[in-house]
Formats: sequence, C-alpha cells, structure tokens
Amino acid sequence: MELNELTSKIIGVAINVHKELGPGLLESVYQSCMEIELKDMGLKIESEAALPVFYHGQKIAEEGFRLDILVENQIIIELKSVVQIQPVHKKQLLTYLRIANKPLGLLINFNQTMLKEGITRISNSPSHTECTEVSEFSVISNECNK
Repeated sequence: MELNELTSKIIGVAINVHKELGPGLLESVYQSCMEIELKDMGLKIESEAALPVFYHGQKIAEEGFRLDILVENQIIIELKSVVQIQPVHKKQLLTYLRIANKPLGLLINFNQTMLKEGITRISNSPSHTECTEVSEFSVISNECNK
C-alpha cells in the first residue's frame, strides 16, 4: 500500500476515535482504540514495538525506545494527549524514524477540540526532512524544528 493512502487511512481512524471519545483522556486509551480500529481494517500493526539503539555498530540498548504503534512496518505513530505539542515531540518522532529507518511518522495529539489541528506528518529522507501539519487530509509544510 502506498504511503499516502496508508497515511489517509490512519488519519481517518484517528478522527473516528477522537469523534467517539473526545479530547482529554490518557494517551493509553487512544492507543488501545487506535489499535482496535487499525486491526479491524486489516492493517498489520505492532504496539509498543521495541526499538534497539546502536552506537558505532554496537547495540547499547535492546529496548532503547518503544514505538507507540508501527503500521505495516512503514509508518510510526507517536500518540500524545497534551495541552500543546512541543518541538521536542517532533524531534522525538524524527529520531525514532531515523533510528528505525522508517520513511514516515504521524504525531497525533488527541487533546485538541478539532483533531486535525493536532496531527503532524514527519517524513524521514536522507536529503530532506519534512515536517508538515495536516489539515482536512491536506498537507501544509512547515519547519520540523520550530
């Protein structure tokens, strides 16, 4: 499945979960609901996937990080339920993408009145890192390090 199509499906799932539950719950609640919805769509997911860390070719941590959800072994979903996304949240996802060598990530903050305002798409490519805000399934570019 193409990345843009997969991204649209994930965003649709997140919007459905948000419509049903609303903002203000714990991240773990949204994560469980997202997992149910994504599996029901027939997508392959890994929840709390371990991400080992290597330094100079040596494994320094078997489970250095945990990815909230990995979809189709391509897209990392990082979930938040915070008042406001901070630059460190975007940098965290970008680091996960680089370490895991995955092409795309979605940072989703469920603590928004309108969920579309809480979705950021982050692309990992060797030549260019792109961080975009998602609005009504369209993408508006901005700098990732803001």
